[in-house]
Amino acid sequence: MSTSFVELALNNTPTAAFACYHGLEPGLLDTVLRQASARGADFADIYIEYREASSLHLEEDLLKQSSELVALGAGIRVVAGEQSGYAYTNELSQASLLQAAEVAAQIAAGPTRSQYFALQVTPVPARYPVELPATQAGMGEKTDFLFAANQAARSADARVKDVQVTWSDELRFILLANTAGELVSDVQPLVTFSVNVVAESNGARQAGWKNFGRRAGLEAFSRPQAEALAQEAVRQAVTLLTARPAPAGELPVVLAAGASGVLLHESVGHPLEADFNRKKLSVFTDRLGEKVASELCTVIDDATLPSWRGSVNVDGEGTIPRAATVLIARGVLRAYLQDRLSARLMKLAPTGNGRRQDYAHIPISRMTNTYLAAGESDPEEIVRSVARGIYCKSFTGGQVEPATGKFTFSMHEASLIEAGRLSYPIKGATLIGSGIEVLNNIVAVGHDLELDSGAWMCAKQGQAVPVSVGTPTVKIARITVGGQWA
Repeated sequence: MSTSFVELALNNTPTAAFACYHGLEPGLLDTVLRQASARGADFADIYIEYREASSLHLEEDLLKQSSELVALGAGIRVVAGEQSGYAYTNELSQASLLQAAEVAAQIAAGPTRSQYFALQVTPVPARYPVELPATQAGMGEKTDFLFAANQAARSADARVKDVQVTWSDELRFILLANTAGELVSDVQPLVTFSVNVVAESNGARQAGWKNFGRRAGLEAFSRPQAEALAQEAVRQAVTLLTARPAPAGELPVVLAAGASGVLLHESVGHPLEADFNRKKLSVFTDRLGEKVASELCTVIDDATLPSWRGSVNVDGEGTIPRAATVLIARGVLRAYLQDRLSARLMKLAPTGNGRRQDYAHIPISRMTNTYLAAGESDPEEIVRSVARGIYCKSFTGGQVEPATGKFTFSMHEASLIEAGRLSYPIKGATLIGSGIEVLNNIVAVGHDLELDSGAWMCAKQGQAVPVSVGTPTVKIARITVGGQWA
């Protein structure tokens, strides 16, 4: 029996599988790179991808949708100065790759030159080993997760009126070569499970949701996990049925450990991405070495965490993250999230944050797993220190302007704090402020750092990539809260 591409890639390397099945030997890759850089280029690379994916969706107690996908293609980039030329193809023949290289090279203007890049295989770490690829498993086991969650949600509370459950998985094999002589490959698994419920009482309806995402195989998930996620989604929804209108005004806010770290991701993480800073479009531009936050604040982006959703062995342009990137250390700005283009123009080192959605997209600077480091305060004492304020567990979403750092975020699950205790759940609360303002108004950081295990996706410039967010319990001394009563 012949060995499939996936079997060869998993048992050997994607480099061997791409060479065996598609003839993508180092010599051919070198030829393509020479074509890409023949008009003159500071840098050129080729990104090749084979991806299998499947998804299932349950609604109204029925399995409503199921799908399977196979995608194959290559993207070729040529960088000249601050400009990038990009072309992609879903045909991996030599003729198609050379044509794509010629199209990408149109951006460059310089003397024709012939180069040999002496591609050398660079080994990558193994941060997300796969025991059982989810795409290789039968649909029956994955379908069972959906029905288990549906039953758990409907059994948890009679007020549950609607349940939707979704499973998705993918297994991505990538091969990258560039004019720096690097040849790297990686196997990138991803599993995602989401539960959304609607509860109704006396004509009022509220939604709750909970999801799970990891770079792992089917071994990372189980029926009890599906049931627990469903029960948590129900808890949110029925809690919000009793919520009262939120207060308004300038109030202290306590962010719960975990999912509320999305506020940091959006209001601080995006403005720290290097492309915004080299274009002088960020509130942090030209502020390396300056104090930008409370000394209690250390902000980290870490792609090296085992199996977390935002982790990568190698980024989308061939850089291998070797350690966490400390962006802010005790309040002082120390680094930006660098892709290769920004790093070269800013005369700094790449940090392994050049990410892309797939072969049809150019790499740009992006976050991976971004969080506020743990402090020393007791989380319960942080809450007790608030006479009247808001305790926020999660957000529904928001908007951020990187140039100013200003944001508006809507809370999903929150409670009023009165006399140092959580008094009752509230709804309709919005946080209005700026990332710099929040960082400088942090007066306590708990020792309970938690990365949220949810299925976070980060969108930027039309691309979405998986990430993780996290924070310990944090007290913000004051921030503007939009609500229904003063």
